[in-house]
Amino acid sequence: ADNTFLLGYDTRITIERIDNLFRQAKRSEEIKQTVALLTLSACQTAAGDNRSALGIAGVAVRAGVESSLATLWSINDEATVPLIEEFYLQLRQPNVTKAEALRRAQMKMIAGLNYNHPAVWSPFILIGNWL
Repeated sequence: ADNTFLLGYDTRITIERIDNLFRQAKRSEEIKQTVALLTLSACQTAAGDNRSALGIAGVAVRAGVESSLATLWSINDEATVPLIEEFYLQLRQPNVTKAEALRRAQMKMIAGLNYNHPAVWSPFILIGNWL
């Protein structure tokens, strides 16, 4: 877990700190809201070790985030943009679940010419509530 972190403006945000932030937000009297979807469109955000199964995304879900969209391995930054854009476009449609929005975004990538290789679209997974 020491090697699992988010890089902020001028500091590393450790997995323990991420866990604490979400747990505190869930318990806070002022907030009392749950994060419905945390999108982690960076490399290996669902990869973990024996202390942090499913990486940052798994820690976030265990700490109270309803769902995390994360990646299993390194991703292409350029190819990620259209996939995430399409995911959110689909998610805004009536009666489309997070899982269906991801499936549709991946299918659009597959149908295209530039980013149809599985290495581009297949590392994205949903953890937690898929609805």
